[in-house]
Amino acid sequence: MAYTMMRNIIIMIFLLIGVSVKLSPQAGFNDLFFDKTMRFDYYHTGTHDTEMISFGALIEEPFYGGSYINLLDTFNYGHYFFEIVSAENNRVVYSRGFSTLFEEWQDTEDAMNKWKTFQGSLVFPFPKTAFLVKIYVRDAMNNWELLYEQHIDTAADYIRKGRPFTFDMFDIVLNGPANEKMDIVFLAEGYTKSEMKKFIKDCKAFAHYLFASAPFKEYKNSINIRGVASISEESGTDFPGKDIWRNTILDTRFYTFGSERYLMTENFHRVRDVASNAPYDQIFIIVNTEEYGGGGIFNHYATGSSDNMHAPFLLIHEFGHAFAGLCDEYYTSEVAVEDYYSLDVEPWCPNLTTLVNFETKWKDMMDETTPIPTPVTKNNRNTLGVYEGGGYMAKGIYRPYIDCTMKSVQYDVFCPVCRRAIKRMILFYAN
Repeated sequence: MAYTMMRNIIIMIFLLIGVSVKLSPQAGFNDLFFDKTMRFDYYHTGTHDTEMISFGALIEEPFYGGSYINLLDTFNYGHYFFEIVSAENNRVVYSRGFSTLFEEWQDTEDAMNKWKTFQGSLVFPFPKTAFLVKIYVRDAMNNWELLYEQHIDTAADYIRKGRPFTFDMFDIVLNGPANEKMDIVFLAEGYTKSEMKKFIKDCKAFAHYLFASAPFKEYKNSINIRGVASISEESGTDFPGKDIWRNTILDTRFYTFGSERYLMTENFHRVRDVASNAPYDQIFIIVNTEEYGGGGIFNHYATGSSDNMHAPFLLIHEFGHAFAGLCDEYYTSEVAVEDYYSLDVEPWCPNLTTLVNFETKWKDMMDETTPIPTPVTKNNRNTLGVYEGGGYMAKGIYRPYIDCTMKSVQYDVFCPVCRRAIKRMILFYAN
């Protein structure tokens, strides 16, 4: 009797604590952070077999676009992972997975005999007390290995304030406070001052492309989109293969790593500088060009051509990479990297499998009668299965559907696995 009464009292205490947390979700955030962003800039140097991190700068930014509740990563996506650890009690207070352009360069032929340095940057809510920043990298078996660690005292260390670039920010779609929504910022690249009206028009078009596709249209009320009118001196972007060079704000160019359609920038600190004019969770760079091209890296940034006929596809395909951690499912097109996936381990992305640990992927979504692997036949055109070929490799790696927006140039045909991954990520940011 006494035991039962004590157990009920303990349960009631936990229920009351739970109610308290639900009634005041911001309380824990306010104990730990200021409602603004700290940016940790670094430099990432190495070769195919070597990498190291060196400190760049600490920067205070005025906006924080993230959730007050979901501070710890729950997805385990990305080739890298960082933690913010309280120096007072060694408690992890913030974490995120991410990938980088450096990681992709490591798998190019160029990296076999050259050293190169890339810009890196982490953003997180501004801690109120001293902390450690820890950066991890996956080893050959996809386990996390500590790559870099630094102690930071918010009262003593030099923190840069002010933005080097101040541009007008405008709302495109606004559904609520930044901390309660998934926030996208569109950055203008290759738009001159006289072309800003075109950029605003392009932003509205890109927002329409996003919300006309599934599953984004189902969660429109959970998403904010803003634009930053970042002005370039010249119109367009670099096209090294044609010896075309433009003076633009974000230094984008085609032919990244020798791939003609890969449209990226290595000036990532500049991207962060420009994006700091708005609250954001995700960055999409709209590049003012008719040429087909784009790119997307998980929790890094994405790009897409403004005026190409495939702009709607480019937006959702590249955003699928950058936002939801989706990997390419094609395997016959020319790419900049070689042997990107090890067949001995399970890829971290949600839409590819080597069958090493398929239970962690989409096995729960499949009909038990569907064979594994699944043959590519007309009858299986709309069957969720395990189809060989994906991730730039024809053998040993598998995708969920015969075709998908992550496989071919088709707008609004995400497969069920990709749609589920996108939904989960939207809800994570919009909580």
